[in-house]
Amino acid sequence: MKIIIDEDKCAGAGQCVLSAAEVFDQRDEDGIVVLLDAFPPDEQRAPVEEAAARCPALAIEVLP
Repeated sequence: MKIIIDEDKCAGAGQCVLSAAEVFDQRDEDGIVVLLDAFPPDEQRAPVEEAAARCPALAIEVLP
Protein backbone atom coordinates (compact mmCIF):
# COMPACT_ATOMS: atom_id res chain seq x y z
CA MET A 1 0.00 0.00 0.00
CA LYS A 2 1.14 3.53 -0.77
CA ILE A 3 -0.26 6.73 0.71
CA ILE A 4 -0.32 10.05 -1.10
CA ILE A 5 -1.13 13.28 0.75
CA ASP A 6 -2.32 16.51 -0.84
CA GLU A 7 -1.17 19.09 1.70
CA ASP A 8 -2.91 21.86 -0.25
CA LYS A 9 -6.28 20.20 0.42
CA CYS A 10 -5.61 19.41 4.09
CA ALA A 11 -7.84 21.35 6.48
CA GLY A 12 -5.99 20.28 9.63
CA ALA A 13 -8.99 18.47 11.15
CA GLY A 14 -6.77 15.72 12.59
CA GLN A 15 -9.11 12.82 11.82
CA CYS A 16 -6.23 10.96 10.17
CA VAL A 17 -4.13 11.12 13.33
CA LEU A 18 -7.04 9.86 15.43
CA SER A 19 -7.47 6.89 13.07
CA ALA A 20 -3.83 5.97 12.39
CA ALA A 21 -1.34 7.77 14.62
CA GLU A 22 1.46 5.42 13.52
CA VAL A 23 1.13 6.70 9.95
CA PHE A 24 -0.04 10.32 10.28
CA ASP A 25 0.87 13.32 12.42
CA GLN A 26 0.21 17.06 12.24
CA ARG A 27 2.52 20.04 12.02
CA ASP A 28 2.50 22.07 15.22
CA GLU A 29 2.34 25.45 13.51
CA ASP A 30 -0.74 24.90 11.32
CA GLY A 31 -2.11 21.39 11.88
CA ILE A 32 -1.41 20.24 8.32
CA VAL A 33 -0.96 16.48 7.98
CA VAL A 34 2.52 14.96 8.12
CA LEU A 35 2.97 11.53 6.57
CA LEU A 36 5.14 9.41 8.84
CA ASP A 37 5.14 6.31 6.63
CA ALA A 38 4.22 6.44 2.93
CA PHE A 39 4.44 2.64 2.70
CA PRO A 40 2.94 1.27 5.93
CA PRO A 41 2.64 -2.48 6.51
CA ASP A 42 -0.56 -4.28 5.54
CA GLU A 43 -1.53 -4.49 9.21
CA GLN A 44 -2.17 -0.74 9.03
CA ARG A 45 -4.53 -0.98 6.04
CA ALA A 46 -7.80 -0.77 8.00
CA PRO A 47 -6.84 2.29 10.08
CA VAL A 48 -5.29 4.01 7.06
CA GLU A 49 -8.41 3.45 4.96
CA GLU A 50 -10.51 4.73 7.87
CA ALA A 51 -8.32 7.84 8.04
CA ALA A 52 -8.79 8.47 4.32
CA ALA A 53 -12.56 8.00 4.62
CA ARG A 54 -12.80 10.34 7.64
CA CYS A 55 -10.72 13.11 6.05
CA PRO A 56 -13.18 15.98 5.48
CA ALA A 57 -10.93 17.50 2.79
CA LEU A 58 -10.30 14.18 0.95
CA ALA A 59 -6.57 14.91 1.14
CA ILE A 60 -5.50 11.27 1.60
CA GLU A 61 -5.23 8.78 -1.25
CA VAL A 62 -4.53 5.10 -0.55
CA LEU A 63 -3.09 3.09 -3.44
CA PRO A 64 -2.75 -0.70 -3.52
